[in-house]
Amino acid sequence: MIDIKSILKMAVVSLKINKMRSMLTSLGIIIGVSAVIIMLAVGTGSSQKIAKDMEAMGSNLLMIRSASATSGGVRMGSGTKPTLTLKDAAAIEKNCRGILAIAPYSAEAKQLTYGNQNWSTSVGGTTASYLYIRNYEISSGRNFIPEDIQNNAKVTIIGNTIANELFGDVDPIGKTMRVGNIPFKVIGLLKTKGQSGMGMDQDDLIFIPITTAQKKVFGTSFPGTIDRINVKAQNDEIIETTQTEITELLRTRHHIGKNQDDDFEVRNLAEMQETIKSSAKTMSILLGAIASVSLLVGGIGIMNIMLVSVTERTKEIGIRMAIGAKASDIRIQFLIESFILSMVGGLIGVAVGILGAYIVKWTTGTTIAITSMSIFLSLGFSGAIGVLFGYYPAYKASLLNPIDALRYE
Repeated sequence: MIDIKSILKMAVVSLKINKMRSMLTSLGIIIGVSAVIIMLAVGTGSSQKIAKDMEAMGSNLLMIRSASATSGGVRMGSGTKPTLTLKDAAAIEKNCRGILAIAPYSAEAKQLTYGNQNWSTSVGGTTASYLYIRNYEISSGRNFIPEDIQNNAKVTIIGNTIANELFGDVDPIGKTMRVGNIPFKVIGLLKTKGQSGMGMDQDDLIFIPITTAQKKVFGTSFPGTIDRINVKAQNDEIIETTQTEITELLRTRHHIGKNQDDDFEVRNLAEMQETIKSSAKTMSILLGAIASVSLLVGGIGIMNIMLVSVTERTKEIGIRMAIGAKASDIRIQFLIESFILSMVGGLIGVAVGILGAYIVKWTTGTTIAITSMSIFLSLGFSGAIGVLFGYYPAYKASLLNPIDALRYE
């Protein structure tokens, strides 16, 4: 019967005798595991950040924009040919199925002032539904009400950045600020969202009623037109049906012939979100795979050092066999030594990897996420590498002839 306890004790003693060799053997595993931890932390953190940003945008979204205008043969880009109106938005809401909420939207850059403070930003004209569609929440004050839209009220809802830049420590609710040269009463303050994954400040915004924007604030050569229409579908199963019905309705309303191109475009943001999430997940897996190459290199290092160890300890192996040790005892001892080296290196690598991940976070501002799965995966892979690459040296040691081993110099 194999005495595992004695073999384990001998393996540990052997590793202690050759401390420098043991440390160098573990170094490859330490580097490999720490690289895996750092890469997975960065990749997973980025994926979670993107998922959070996608959630902040809203789910099951359709965005309808005007088509591209053409000037002198040059296409000016999406939204430059004003063809959408408030009546289009109302018709979509009334006639298309599967719509949970709809909100028209137009934006224009304006200078904001309050007292001796000023700030420049994009002013969005919209309705109360827009906040629900894009997952904005009111932290204090109120949202727009139907009367604000109907009466072209000069009221506004602002983000935290606007509140800090213009009002400082003063509560902005009920205060009057100017949008351009027009006074507006602040009726709502939005909850903080912070920066998006693209580095955009999601709190640097201000909303006013769409009718007020059209008639009193924005200058336009096309009265009544809007930049886009935002639609939130009831669920992801009906969104494609809703998209088709919106397209057919707008083609009819805009008198577009069978062979004519649309003067608008309907974008399914749900598809875009899924594509981005999938790409982020793929990138995370790719980073982990690249880092895993370091573990393989570390495993090869273990195998090389263990082979050298077998050569150096040939006489020791011969003595052990001469006094009764079996080939299986020798094999298990070398496997245990290899496993211990890889697991010690793995544990140190996890500590170094966690520290390295936080250094990356502190120095670059990158979002990281260290999960228990990544730690257990790295340790499991490390142990497997130790056994896999330690097997051949162990097997070679067990095949030594005791008489030849004793004669070895």
